Amino acid sequence: MSVKASISLSESQDAFARDLVAQGRFASVSAVLQQGLELLRAETETRAAETEALRALLDDRRTGPFSGMDEMRQGTRAMLARKKAQYGL
Repeated sequence: MSVKASISLSESQDAFARDLVAQGRFASVSAVLQQGLELLRAETETRAAETEALRALLDDRRTGPFSGMDEMRQGTRAMLARKKAQYGL
């Protein structure tokens, strides 16, 4: 279902949208704007998901067990040794 809306564009935005239509990339200026809004919606949803994942990671780090520097170095060395062995290095 489509909803009619009145919007204002700058002259450069209008020229850009009309140029895209003239190039045949879109059927109409309305289609250009719809695509732009879909891209903005997807970007906003992605950013929100990334922010939530980062918050969850930070909460997990804050409430999880503390790993000291030596323990982390040992874990890194062990991981590298496993990878080297896996690839015959």
